[in-house]
Amino acid sequence: RTIARESRAASVFIAPRMAAQAGAGKARRQRVLRSPRPAAKGRSIRQRTRGAQVALLPLCPGSHNKRPSYRRNTAAMPDFETIRLQISEGIATVTLNRPDRLNAFTGQMLGEMIAAFDITDADDAVRAVIVTGEGRAFCAGADLSAGAATFDYDNRTDRPDRQGSFEDRLRDGGGRLTLRIFESLKPVIAAVNGPAVGVGATMQLAMDIRLASQDARFGFVFARRGIVPEACSSWFLPRIVGISKALEWCYSGRVFDAAEALDGGLVRSLHAPEDLLPAARAMAREIADNTAPVSIALTRQMMWRMLGADHPMEAHKIDSRAVYARGQGADAREGITSFLEKRPPVYPQGVSTDMPDFVPWWPDRPFS
Repeated sequence: RTIARESRAASVFIAPRMAAQAGAGKARRQRVLRSPRPAAKGRSIRQRTRGAQVALLPLCPGSHNKRPSYRRNTAAMPDFETIRLQISEGIATVTLNRPDRLNAFTGQMLGEMIAAFDITDADDAVRAVIVTGEGRAFCAGADLSAGAATFDYDNRTDRPDRQGSFEDRLRDGGGRLTLRIFESLKPVIAAVNGPAVGVGATMQLAMDIRLASQDARFGFVFARRGIVPEACSSWFLPRIVGISKALEWCYSGRVFDAAEALDGGLVRSLHAPEDLLPAARAMAREIADNTAPVSIALTRQMMWRMLGADHPMEAHKIDSRAVYARGQGADAREGITSFLEKRPPVYPQGVSTDMPDFVPWWPDRPFS
């Protein structure tokens, strides 16, 4: 079976929801927080974390005088072959690991990356995710070893979805990956260590912050290969760099350097090669040590999903419900108390158990 099938078959232990308040108070909150929507729409947080193979522990046990603890009870990880997943001190690092092929993207890598994000979402000890590449490249794009048939999906016998429905065969792998990253409950930081071309460039677009080595290069080369941009990049790229710059890069299909990526707003900052991962980890550490994980999970979904809203009132609806729900919780009390006491916060609430009742407020979007 493929890694993707194994991850679907695996089970997740989800800790019981911590009761913040009982009786009339809970009923009152539910009346205020629940926005009307068909009951069948959307998926619960537990549904979105299915497939991960880890047991969840309460966040940050210990006294208020200690830094948050990121010790975790790790079950057996999948035996990944094309990526590495390392979790340490609250930070997960996903490393594309085909250095002999410049980390070229394959169906197996797709399945393993989706499984990795299932694991990081399900583990409350993970506070941020870094994605980088092994060796001198981030990702050189799709593996072209099938030659002219590389993008001829119906005639590719090595695709994991070969035996699936027509819709399964129709969907592009990069889009499956960016949609999974889009759903992530943890912030995702790209550390682009070298060339990032084709899907190597577009997979980053669903990541929240992109840092690059001075040696990195980027290319949206699809028109030069006789195809079109994939991985939902026609949605992501114009929102990140603007429509004119997105079209220039996609029309020309040229490969450009890290300085142009910085100037165009594709990446946040450039770093010497040896400083790239330390900079990404410092950014992840800032998030992990100082912020409430439930607040981060909500903020990520609020920001990304409001990019498609047609009026600021849609943001006001969600902002209001989120502030109302979070303001009554233990995290808000801890955030204020720790600030006044001038000590590091130790937030007690976890993403797996304490997301507000109105989440998800968005419907499922089936492929059809």
